[in-house]
Amino acid sequence: MPADASAHTPETRWAWVEVSRSAIRHNMREFKGLLGRNQRLMAVVKADAYGHGAVQCARTMMASGADAFGVATVDEGIELRQVGVDKPIVILAEPPIDSVPYIVDFDLEPSAYHEDFVLALGEEAASKDTIGRYHVPVDTGMTRIGLMPGDVAEFRQAVGWHRGIACAGTFTHFATAEVPRDWDFELQVRRFGDLVSSLEAQGIDPGLVHCDNTAATILHPETHFDMVRVGLGLYGLYPAPNCEPLVDLRPAMSVKARITRVVEPPTGAGVSYGLTYRLSRANVQIATIPLGYADGYARTLSNRAEVLVDGMRCRQVGNICMDQCMFAVEVNGAREFQKRRPVHEGQVVTIMGADGDYEISADELARLRGTISYEVCCDFGLRLEKVYV
Repeated sequence: MPADASAHTPETRWAWVEVSRSAIRHNMREFKGLLGRNQRLMAVVKADAYGHGAVQCARTMMASGADAFGVATVDEGIELRQVGVDKPIVILAEPPIDSVPYIVDFDLEPSAYHEDFVLALGEEAASKDTIGRYHVPVDTGMTRIGLMPGDVAEFRQAVGWHRGIACAGTFTHFATAEVPRDWDFELQVRRFGDLVSSLEAQGIDPGLVHCDNTAATILHPETHFDMVRVGLGLYGLYPAPNCEPLVDLRPAMSVKARITRVVEPPTGAGVSYGLTYRLSRANVQIATIPLGYADGYARTLSNRAEVLVDGMRCRQVGNICMDQCMFAVEVNGAREFQKRRPVHEGQVVTIMGADGDYEISADELARLRGTISYEVCCDFGLRLEKVYV
């Protein structure tokens, strides 16, 4: 390994994701600062914490004051319980009824809107001398999961007799919280608020009332209710540009690799499958890094993205391969505004993150891919080893 090798480099592969615990702690403080004294924060760590690593992120968030955790599946909840997370863990969709024994054994709180599921939860909990806690999702306009507002009271009355269950919360999810003065958002808020008031008027305890995602938590303090559910923002990413002036977030994820090969091909030489890039001049280095589309660096970025090395922005060239890709360094005759320096094997390359005066953000890669930053981070987290700094 070269002399400039970082202690963060994994031993088995020269490509990795770096996750900053200090950034996550900072983001937690920012969001906690938006809440009132009695309002709680659910840290959403589904999809392996949006690619950042659920176990390590949950530990950091719990130490920073997270009151509960949100996951997408039973297995994600079990994973957190097995590493010592003792806060409430809410499954943000109704799992299969066959998973009820695991839900009870690991004290998870599922979303539930089918009577047979809730009654099965109650029977299993009662048989083990405990209480099965669940949250009722309400479809106020997202058209995804849950009960329609007019059906919630009847549902609660139909299952409320069972001694083995307790409603821990009532929630909805916004489709357009980031859109300024949006009529659909206001309609969802009104429907949800009316439902909560109606339940309370009928003597039905809604449990914890929660509806705010990251965008709503930042933009709409009037809808914080009892608890907010923050996901993307805890990892330092903004759901929309209008959120940026209101909260100071720090990206937690960087993606890095080390150069495995450097050559200076002749004019006219092609690069990668299909030879979609050819050298138009001499004095151009082609450097290879061991990271490709199987690692989340989407093939649609081919010949469009840039990487950072030694404080320089360099163009990615040729089709991105499954496990590797290449970039070009114009050593002589380069753009005048940026002095170019030769690169060498073992040098650190930043695919996402900051280096010197430059930064490649998840949003930049998302724009080039025609997607959102959520998907960019999730994809990078699938195969690359995570290093926590």
